[in-house]
Amino acid sequence: MNRAIHFAKRNIRRTPFQALAASMVMFLTFLALMSFVILAAGSQATLRYFESKPQVIAFFKDGTTGQDISAIENALQQETRVAKTKFISKDEALQIYRDKNKNDPALLELVTADILPSSLEISTRNPEDLQPIAEILKREPVVSEVIVPEDVVQTLTSVTRIIRFAGGATVGFLMIFATLVIIMIIGFKIRLKRNEIEIMRLLGASPSFIRTPFILEGMFYGIAGTILAWAISYGLLWYFTPFLQGYIGEVKLLPVNPIFMLGLLGGSFILAIFVGGIGSFAAVRRYLKL
Repeated sequence: MNRAIHFAKRNIRRTPFQALAASMVMFLTFLALMSFVILAAGSQATLRYFESKPQVIAFFKDGTTGQDISAIENALQQETRVAKTKFISKDEALQIYRDKNKNDPALLELVTADILPSSLEISTRNPEDLQPIAEILKREPVVSEVIVPEDVVQTLTSVTRIIRFAGGATVGFLMIFATLVIIMIIGFKIRLKRNEIEIMRLLGASPSFIRTPFILEGMFYGIAGTILAWAISYGLLWYFTPFLQGYIGEVKLLPVNPIFMLGLLGGSFILAIFVGGIGSFAAVRRYLKL
C-alpha cells in the first residue's frame, strides 16, 4: 500500500494542472452539496420552530368568564389534533406588548391591560390541522376573533420542498459531472503511461499493483475538494453569523453547532471517497486492459 501511495503522489506531481482541475470540480460539487445540506437543515429547523409555536390564537370578548375559557380549553385538549394550549390573561398580554415595544415609549403610554383582550394560543400537531381548529373556535360565542398564521407554515413547507428538490437535482448533476471528469482525467493519465504500464507488466507487476495508484489518486481529488469546500463553507457561516442573526430573529439556528459541521464533514468524506473511487475505478476498467 505504501508503494501504491507513493506512485499516486508521483502521478499527481507530474500532472499538476489535471490534478488541480479534478480537485476544483470536486470542490465545487461538495461546496454545492454542503450548501444544500445547510440550507435544508436550516429550513427544516425553521419549519419545526414555527410548527411548535402557538399557531391559532383566539381572542375573547370582554366579560368572558374564566369558566367559559376553561370549558373551551378543556374541550380543545380532548382533540387529538391539538398539541398544547396556553391561556394569556390581560395582564400577561400587557407585559408581552411592553416587551415587544420597550424601545418605543410613545407606544406604551396609553396602553393598559383593560384595553387588551385575553386570548388562548393553540398549537396543532400538523399544519393541516390549523384550519379545522380555527373553525371550531369561530363557532364559540365568547370568541371575538381567531388568527390563523397558516400562510407562514405553508410557505416554509413549500420553500423546504423546493430546496430539497432543487438542491438534490443540482448535487446529483454535479456528482455525475465530477465522476465523468475523474474518469476523463484518470483515463488520460493511463494513456500517457501506457509504455510505463507495459514495462511494469513485463516485470511481473500484478494487476492490483498497477490499478491501485490510479484509484487512490481519484480518491485524493475527492478528499482535497471536500476539505476545501468544508473549510470555506464553515468560514463563510462564521463570518456572516452576526449579519444573519438579525434576519432570523427568534429562530435559534446560529451559530451552527460544531457537531453538525463535523458530521457534515464526515459524511462528505465518505461520499467523496466513493465518488472519486468510482470514477477512477471506471476509468481503470475502461482504459487499463489487464
